[in-house]
Amino acid sequence: MGEFVEAVLSEARRQRQRYALNLETVYVGGGTPTALSETHLEKLLTGLRETLDLSQVKEFTCEVNPRTVTDSKAAMMRAQGIDRISLGIQSWDQATLKTLGRDHAPADAEETYQLLRGAGFRSVNVDLMFSIPGQSLETWLSTVRHTISLGPDHISAYNLNYEEDTEFFERLHRGQYREDQSQDAEFFDGALQILEGAGYQHYEISNYARPGHRSVHNESYWLGEDYLGLGPSAFSTWKNHRWQNVPDTTRYLKIMAANEEPALPGEHLTMDQRRTERFGLELRTERGLPLALVREPEQRMVQILQTEGLLEVKEDHIRLTRVGKPLVDSVAVALLGEDLKA
Repeated sequence: MGEFVEAVLSEARRQRQRYALNLETVYVGGGTPTALSETHLEKLLTGLRETLDLSQVKEFTCEVNPRTVTDSKAAMMRAQGIDRISLGIQSWDQATLKTLGRDHAPADAEETYQLLRGAGFRSVNVDLMFSIPGQSLETWLSTVRHTISLGPDHISAYNLNYEEDTEFFERLHRGQYREDQSQDAEFFDGALQILEGAGYQHYEISNYARPGHRSVHNESYWLGEDYLGLGPSAFSTWKNHRWQNVPDTTRYLKIMAANEEPALPGEHLTMDQRRTERFGLELRTERGLPLALVREPEQRMVQILQTEGLLEVKEDHIRLTRVGKPLVDSVAVALLGEDLKA
């Protein structure tokens, strides 16, 4: 772990020399950073603060999983300038957690939540997941209601995705699990009604926030801003160039120890690629997609999707309706047509 921390800090020092960084947000995640010991995590955070200019940072987030943080570690994180926590709870139902392979119990998650609240972080997000195999609608809505009762500042509610090279994906193809868009929409709409009724603003397909607690970091992704990733597997996008670091921790450590470059060959993003990404990302947001991005051949599809009740046009932006929100990916594909396939 010590070697890993030093490698990440070494990469940070290298990138500071390479790019004119004007950092607005920092997000420590992509795994479970709080799995590090307090000593190693403090070394990482201290090193980042010493290496990078964080004076203009508006939001400093750290991901936390239940059972990986203590009072002392939380106090240290707060002292290091972290002001936002994202807590990966996923569910308050023990059977659902078992299906997900989580090693914490609901009681562990609630204890961690209260501990983080007591540490004085400005904003606490709770991550939840729905459409998990075996999860009923009532179990899901019960998880949403219990989360609201705790009063987090932000709630992320993600539809389970079946990613390649995972056990869930293999079971899907063996027929043990199945995807059901109608069920996904029912789960999505049920949570939307409850969360909006509790005063949370639905500002992106999977994200809800109390006023003043939207994720600045995530909004930058959705709006296509540049970002710099550090560590194994990390992606970066800088002035239309995108690359990924080697997705292997052992190899990453060897490369950094040899003072070599951890980035794999990247790609230059064309204007058409950027435009395609904007359709997929900005449609997910409350603001929507600027109408000016829609080309003449696509305008007919906008009219069709409006007639079907999936889209609306307001203030020169295309926005998903309540019915269209669960179908955001399909709507983006329909709008782009052959462009997206290319």
